[in-house]
Amino acid sequence: MTRTRAEVVAAAAAAPDLAVLDRTSTACRACPDLVAWREQVAVTRRAAFREQTYWGRPVAGFGPADARILILGLAPAAHGGNRTGRVFTGDRSGDVLFAALHRAGLANQPTSVSVDDGLRLRDTRVVAAVRCAPPANKPTPDQRDTCAPWLRRELTLLKPTLRVVVALGAFAWAAWWPAMAQVYGRPAPTPRPRFGHAAHWSGGGQLPDVLGCYHVSQQNTFTGRLTPAMLDAVFTEVHRLMERD
Repeated sequence: MTRTRAEVVAAAAAAPDLAVLDRTSTACRACPDLVAWREQVAVTRRAAFREQTYWGRPVAGFGPADARILILGLAPAAHGGNRTGRVFTGDRSGDVLFAALHRAGLANQPTSVSVDDGLRLRDTRVVAAVRCAPPANKPTPDQRDTCAPWLRRELTLLKPTLRVVVALGAFAWAAWWPAMAQVYGRPAPTPRPRFGHAAHWSGGGQLPDVLGCYHVSQQNTFTGRLTPAMLDAVFTEVHRLMERD
């Protein structure tokens, strides 16, 4: 169990594979405010889920260990991943994301409701930049930085196969560049590429290509800022980039 930033750094670096990283990261208690919030939500619960037992812990990445595509999100939802124990599972954002992955041939089914629902991803891993559900879906910079070693180790373990990163939202886009610099030993581009939907930064064959995508939040999908067609276009571009290999 990790309780300080230094312990997170050491535990993440020691994880020999993703299975160990997943187990270790889900025992993290290094951010007291996030621990208090995720556990409070797990006790009070939403009325619709009153009879369910919430996960109430950090949420690990999901998908194969040899994925060539990484979908990088913000953080688990209080009544989604924090309830079910799987990233983007059990909430409206996940409904939108996994339906798009299914249309793109990257998921075996269009829904993600629980850890035992049979969902499998093809060539794709999904992870959040911050692994605990934050109040108002807004982690602080300090919480992001404390959690960063888990992401860096995840990238290190995926590095042999990783080719394309889809950053869901500006927070994930910003989290990618320092992680990339540390894992790949290359400086982040200056000036930093600007986030936008369908923004594309080319890794030049040496680093993963990065695509920006508006976050699959209810705010974006309900208002039409992000539509299914826009998501489909992003994953069409993902396939095009993969075909170059």
